[in-house]
Amino acid sequence: MTAETPKAAGTPRPPGTAAQQTRRATGRKFGAPFWAAVLAVFPLGLLGAAMWIGRLVRPGGDDWCFLPVLRDDGVAGMIGKFYLHDNGRIANALMVAAYGAFGVAGHQWFAAVSGVLILAAVWALVAAALRRAGRTAPRGIPLLTTSMIVAVFLFSTPNTYKTYYWPASSVSHTLAPALAAAAVIPFLRARTRRGHTIALCVCALAGLFIGTLSEGTAITAGVLLCTVLLLSFRSPPGLERTRTRRWCGVALAALLLAGIILYTSPGSRARRSRFNTGATSMTEPQSLGAALRTFSDILGTVVTTWTYLGALAVGVLLGVLLRAADARTDGPQLSRPFLPAAAGAAALLVAGYLCTLITLPAFRHNLMTYGTRTWNDYLFVYVLLLTAVGALLGRALRDVSGYAAAFTVGAALLCVATCVGLAIPLLGLERDMAARAAHWDKQDQVLREGAQQGAEVLPYVPASVGHMRDPFGNHGRKLWPATCVADFYHLKRITYATD
Repeated sequence: MTAETPKAAGTPRPPGTAAQQTRRATGRKFGAPFWAAVLAVFPLGLLGAAMWIGRLVRPGGDDWCFLPVLRDDGVAGMIGKFYLHDNGRIANALMVAAYGAFGVAGHQWFAAVSGVLILAAVWALVAAALRRAGRTAPRGIPLLTTSMIVAVFLFSTPNTYKTYYWPASSVSHTLAPALAAAAVIPFLRARTRRGHTIALCVCALAGLFIGTLSEGTAITAGVLLCTVLLLSFRSPPGLERTRTRRWCGVALAALLLAGIILYTSPGSRARRSRFNTGATSMTEPQSLGAALRTFSDILGTVVTTWTYLGALAVGVLLGVLLRAADARTDGPQLSRPFLPAAAGAAALLVAGYLCTLITLPAFRHNLMTYGTRTWNDYLFVYVLLLTAVGALLGRALRDVSGYAAAFTVGAALLCVATCVGLAIPLLGLERDMAARAAHWDKQDQVLREGAQQGAEVLPYVPASVGHMRDPFGNHGRKLWPATCVADFYHLKRITYATD
C-alpha cells in the first residue's frame, strides 16, 4: 500500500490534460484580451481611415449612366434598365438605387456604410461559427480576427478602388459575397425547430437575391453548397445531417431559380448578344482552355501577394487561443479537421475557374487588369479559408511544448506587418482620389453653370482613378460614357478637352 501525502490528497486536479492547462496558463500569461485590443487597433484603424477616404469618391464609369435614370425614372426605371437592357440583375438594380438615389452624397457615404456592413457580417459569422463548433476565444480575439479578414479582403486586391470605393462594382463583387456569408448565420445559430425554419426562409430569400445580384457570387455559393452536401455523406446519420442537407437544398433551389430568372431576362439576352456569347460557346475547348490559362495567371497573382498572409496569421492567433466552451471536453471536435479544409480548397479552385469562364468574354483582353474586381466573388472565400487553415495550424501548434508563445508573437507581428503593408498603397490612392475629387467638383460646377445658361455643347476634361473608364479615355479615342455625362448635365453632347 502506497501512502499519499495530505497535500496531494487534498488538492483537486484541475480539469483537462496537461497540454490544456499549459494553453490556459499561456493565455493568462500573455494577457490575451489586452494585446488583442492593441493588435485590433491596426486593422480597425486601417478600416476607419479607408472609410474616411471614401468622402473623396465621385461618380465615374457606369455611375454616369445610372444617375440620370434614377433622377428621371426612379427605382422602377433602374430596374427596367437592368432587367430589360443591361444584364437582367434585378437585385443589382435595387442596390444601385439604394446609393444612387442620394446622388453624389450616396457615392461618398458608400464606403463607410458598406464597410460597416461587411465588418458586422463577418463578425457575426465568426461568432456564430465559434459557437457552432463549441469553442470560445478570449475577449477581443473575435474582433481582431474579423477586422483582419475584412482589411485583407478589401485592400489586398490589385485594385482597391474598384473593390471598395466604386459602388457599382462593390455591390456586385464585394458586398455580394459578404451578404451571401451572412445568410449562413441563422443556420449556424439555429437550435430549435423554429430557428431552423427561420434559417430556411432566410437562405431562400438570400438565394433569390444573390442569384440576381452577382453571377460570380452565386456560382461560388453553389459550389460551396454542393461541397457541404458531399461532406455530409461522411457525417453520422441524424437530425443534424438532415437539417444541413435540407438547408443546402433550399439554398441551391433558390440560386437555381434566380439563375433561370436572370438567364431568361431580356437584359441577359442583350448582354450575351453584345459579347457574342452563350452556353454553347463557353463549353468549346478554346473557351475552356483560355479560362484555365487566365485562372492560372490569377492564382499566380493571388498566391504571390504576401499581404494575404495576414489572414493566415490571425487564424493562427485564433487557433492558439481557442478553447472549448466546456473545459471537460477541450480538444478537437472533428476527427479529421483537415478534410473540410481540403474540400474547401478544392471548392475554391472550381468556383474560381467557373467564375473566370463566365466573365472572360466580357473582359477578353483585360481580366488581369480592368476586370480584377470580379475576382472578389471567390477571393472572399479564399480569405476565410486562409483564416480557417490558420486556426487549424494554431490549434495543432499550441500543443508543441515550449513553442506556443513563439507562434503567438510571430503571428502577431505578421498581422502588424500586413496592416502596414496595406496602408502604404492606400495612402497613395488617397492622394489620387483627392486630386480627382478637386478636379471633378470644379468641372461639375462649370458644366452645371453652362447648362443653366443655355449651353448645349461643352468641353469635358477626363480625369480617372483606379483604372476607371471616364469619357474620352485613351487620349480621346474612347467615347463611352460621354453620352451619359451629357444626359446627366442636360446637354446634347460633350467634347474632348485637355485643359
